[in-house]
Amino acid sequence: MNKTFKKKYIIDDGLIKFQINNQKVKDVVDFYTKEPFPNYSEDDDKFSINQKGELNDLSRTFKNLIGFNKDVLEVGSGTGQFSIYLSIGTNNRIYALDPTLASINLGKEFALKNKIKNIRFVNADIFDDVFKDSFFDYIWTNGVLHHTENPRLAFNITQKYLKKDGYIILGLYNKYGRARTIIRKYLYKVFGKSIIMILDPILRNIKKNNNRQIMSWIQDQYEHPLESLHTLDEVLIWFDENNIEFINSIPSCNLEKDNNNKLFDKTSRGTIFTRILSQIFMIFNRLGSDGGLFVVIGKKRWY
Repeated sequence: MNKTFKKKYIIDDGLIKFQINNQKVKDVVDFYTKEPFPNYSEDDDKFSINQKGELNDLSRTFKNLIGFNKDVLEVGSGTGQFSIYLSIGTNNRIYALDPTLASINLGKEFALKNKIKNIRFVNADIFDDVFKDSFFDYIWTNGVLHHTENPRLAFNITQKYLKKDGYIILGLYNKYGRARTIIRKYLYKVFGKSIIMILDPILRNIKKNNNRQIMSWIQDQYEHPLESLHTLDEVLIWFDENNIEFINSIPSCNLEKDNNNKLFDKTSRGTIFTRILSQIFMIFNRLGSDGGLFVVIGKKRWY
């Protein structure tokens, strides 16, 4: 063990590995082993991964906030593309955690090929609580905890790793905003791939010959064996229980126009009414059309 981990591990072929025993986690691992998500394009390199990250307002703003010489954890990194983006051009120490060995092996091989040295890939189950408390300056877990058997417990464990004044970025499927995807799911079960290739905006923008990325997205959005839906008010309760100060959210809690340049500035929680309306509006905008993912940003309090 070292200062990062609280449990014993082995190092195997450049990966930090912990034994995974939970059957539900193993089911998810088997699911992603067939089509790791998100998959790489054949022509992806360090430049293309960095470009993808820079084109996303939240990713770019988050990376700029981190600065340099920090410890950063991505929980549920999949193939590690976002963690690799955070590694490029910095001296930060990035840890990419995922239970699916096939996924993080893709990330590890990409990092080796592109000579990215400030990232460590960790093969472990979130619920095994492998990291030491109060270790990380920033934690990113986006689109992950809703694929666990107990998202609330997964959050409770994850937030322990955050230092005082550290930031956590949590992304979950929204109870209201995911309505369009749920409808597409039913259509997919009846009509198959052809109908969602027309209706899903993400699939429409993937090159038709990029079958790996197409199947990876279809599997993640329409075939996942374990998925739950959540609300802003639910996450606010999780934050309060764990001494996490609410900072901001996408969509906004208070119906203000989202300002992507100030995502890490403290904003109002709004009211129950404004939060519900804001989430309902997701159905009719890009957040809803792209899968209904909402993001809440928090900061660990000193007291």
